[in-house]
Amino acid sequence: MSGSLNITSATADPALLDLPWELPLADWPSESIASLPKGISRHLVRFANLSGYVVAVKETTAEMARGEYDMLRTLQRLDIPCVDPLAVITGRGTESGDELPSVLVTRHLRFSLPYRALFSQQLRPDTATRLVDALAVLLVRLHIVGFFWGDVSLSNTLFRRDAGAFAAYLVDAETGKLYPGGLSRGQRENDLEIARVNIAGELMDLAAGGRADEDLDPVELSNGIVAAYRQLWTELTGSESFSSHERWRIRSRVERLNDLGFDIEELAIKTAEGGTTVRIQPKVVDAGHHQRRLLRLTGLDTGENQARRLLNDLDSYIAANGKQDMDEEVVAHEWLIRVFEPVVKAIPRELKGKLEPAEVFHQLLEHRYRLSEARDADVPLAEALSSYINDVLRHRRDEATVIAPPTEALDLPLDAVDDDGEPTADWRDLV
Repeated sequence: MSGSLNITSATADPALLDLPWELPLADWPSESIASLPKGISRHLVRFANLSGYVVAVKETTAEMARGEYDMLRTLQRLDIPCVDPLAVITGRGTESGDELPSVLVTRHLRFSLPYRALFSQQLRPDTATRLVDALAVLLVRLHIVGFFWGDVSLSNTLFRRDAGAFAAYLVDAETGKLYPGGLSRGQRENDLEIARVNIAGELMDLAAGGRADEDLDPVELSNGIVAAYRQLWTELTGSESFSSHERWRIRSRVERLNDLGFDIEELAIKTAEGGTTVRIQPKVVDAGHHQRRLLRLTGLDTGENQARRLLNDLDSYIAANGKQDMDEEVVAHEWLIRVFEPVVKAIPRELKGKLEPAEVFHQLLEHRYRLSEARDADVPLAEALSSYINDVLRHRRDEATVIAPPTEALDLPLDAVDDDGEPTADWRDLV
């Protein structure tokens, strides 16, 4: 190991010293590498086992590594879904004295996958739509806090299953910049156009490699992020005017935002002259409404849609047992120990890496509903659980440590490259 090795880390983990920093990342031995699917990256990335968890190691310049490390820490403080930055390592060198690139070390997000690993054979249009919708929500959250991404794409995002939908997490922040005064409309539109073009290219790549359903239209789906973004942005930040006799619409606006998973910390309300018109506009919008409520009631930290589903089951438990007049926190604790925890504990040890607990519970409820519908009668939870474990969960791949082929290079159609392997045209021209 080079004597000038310098490690900047928010967490003091001595195991960082045990990794072979004196070797180029491409030459790391197999015993140091964790086999996990990688997204497409302009930099070399390797996964490594460290103190019982997995880290992603990316070779880059010292300046870019420090900048991205600081930016990811800032985004975490702003409660933006992103990977956890662990360390910046500079001063690397081989035993013969040759300099090696600096690296950024981040913690691998468990139960998350790059978009190319979310399907085994072909990407279906509805799955692609859900991925794009999740990315639109992430982009809105970033823009609300004043973050210009500059390289929006599916490849720079990790996805977690979230009760039938997906939750998106930012992975690559090296091109991003935070503007404390907020973004202009032009900056937001620039990010949107980058997203539209990049997503179309990524989906075209899948289609060219035969890894997308023939009904999937890359251009139409990439345009979908623009529509989804603008609809959500308007709902979160747009003003609304109505008669002073329709004050119920204030509560209706708040409830619509809550249904989208957002809380309002401040609401500006203006009354026009004569008191005939009321104008409202949310000022500070915070995501994770259902997550925070579930966390407060039960201590469970889940995705937003998972939280919504678990809260619905809690409400059903309250109604079925006639506990509407009891303290909500008391009943929530009772539901946790009598319903949720027994389900989690019933999952065999060898299957616990398949899905995270909240997603297992959500899928169990879906499975129970389908069984009840087929039988035209309520199926007991215990029976549905046994059926779900044996007929569904056992046949799923392990998403905690899923192993898939590396995806470091794009597969282009034969007519898209010349005899030297160089592209004959820019796919952006096709969008």
